[in-house]
Formats: sequence, C-alpha cells, structure tokens
Amino acid sequence: MQGKFSNAGGSAEPLIRFQASESIAVTILLTLAGGLQDSYSYFARGHVFANAQTGNIVLLSSSVLQGNLHSALSYLIPVLSFAAGIYASLEIKRLYRKSGRLHWRHIVAYIEVLLLISVGLIPENHSQIANALTSFSCAMQVEAFRTVRGNAYASTMCIGNLRAFVEHMHSWKEKKESIAKATDYLIVLASFAAGAGLGAYILPFFGLKSIWCSALLIILSAILMLRRPE
Repeated sequence: MQGKFSNAGGSAEPLIRFQASESIAVTILLTLAGGLQDSYSYFARGHVFANAQTGNIVLLSSSVLQGNLHSALSYLIPVLSFAAGIYASLEIKRLYRKSGRLHWRHIVAYIEVLLLISVGLIPENHSQIANALTSFSCAMQVEAFRTVRGNAYASTMCIGNLRAFVEHMHSWKEKKESIAKATDYLIVLASFAAGAGLGAYILPFFGLKSIWCSALLIILSAILMLRRPE
C-alpha cells in the first residue's frame, strides 16, 4: 500500500492507493500459479508438496521414526529449499527496494519464471532437484506477494486464507466492509483450487513440462504489475 489521498470531490473520505502487485487480477494469476505448482510437485514429482511445508514436515518426521532416511531426505530438501527461498526474497528486497529502474517484486517474478522453466527440463529420476527448485520458487513468491488490496494473504497455500475468509464472514454484520474482504479471500481460495485442478488436468498432456503453465501465469502477473497503482 502506497498511502492515502482525498478524492476529487473534496470528500474527507480517504481513498487507499494500492500497488499494482496487490490488485485482484495479479493475485488471481499468482494463486493459480501457486496451486498448479503444488499439484505438479505432488502428482509428477514423487508426492512431495512444493508449497505445503507442514505436510512435508509431518512426512519427514514419520520417515525418520520409521528409519527410512532416504524418504526423509526427499521431504527435508523442499523444507530447506523453502527456507532458502524466503531468505533470497528478503535479500532481493533489501538490495533493490529503492532501485528506481525495476521494482524488486519484478525481479522475484523473473527469477521464479527461470526456475520453473528449469524444473520442466529436469528428468523424472532427478525429482529431488526439481522439488528443491520448485519449493525455492514458491517461497520467494509467498514472501514477495503478501497482500491483496491491503489484506494479508498467501498465494501458495490455503489455511491462512480460509481462516481470514471465515473471520470476515463472521464479522460482516458489525463491519460492512468485511463482505468485500471475504469476497477477496473466497476468490483467492477458488483460484488456488482451480490452479491445482488445472495442474492435475494438463499433466497427462504435457508431462513434466506442465510446470511451464505456472511460469506463464507469473509472466502475465509481472506484465500486469507494470500498471499504475490502483
């Protein structure tokens, strides 16, 4: 969010000015991409979650207790890669936040695209590497794109969005603006589900290169981010 200003009619009602990266259109594209990434890593890359690290940690712990260290490693790698992706996104923000040439979120988006294109070229017998790159990419995205029209959300997972949706629906009688916020979260949830379904649907047709559809969605979101703030 970039700040507030009065409207043209001189009303005291403040208008909130959001960055283009917070628009609902960009949010839909990124969340579609996030759902597709999770579906892809699970169905095409050894039943590992690229985004939902809670599931990976549960499976990691179970594998360790069962003495299956090879399986444990396959779940540990995306967890560590996710952490590294968050750190990398923060570093990009620190280094380029005040750069006048290119917004730091665009840099994150372009790196994501390159990583996901690379993932589609990795053969099935090297899925651990593919999952590491996908998790790294997902983490960069979830750290860089955290708000939709001023409200916190996650484009690569659902639990926080579902909680926020129910909270705003619960409070709509006291706060009329809650309906609009709940609608935004419902759109995010539906977009993630649609992305996951799309990933499963196209996998038989495009195989390991299905992840390129996610890269295309991110490219489209980066184009939309070139617009002026809302």
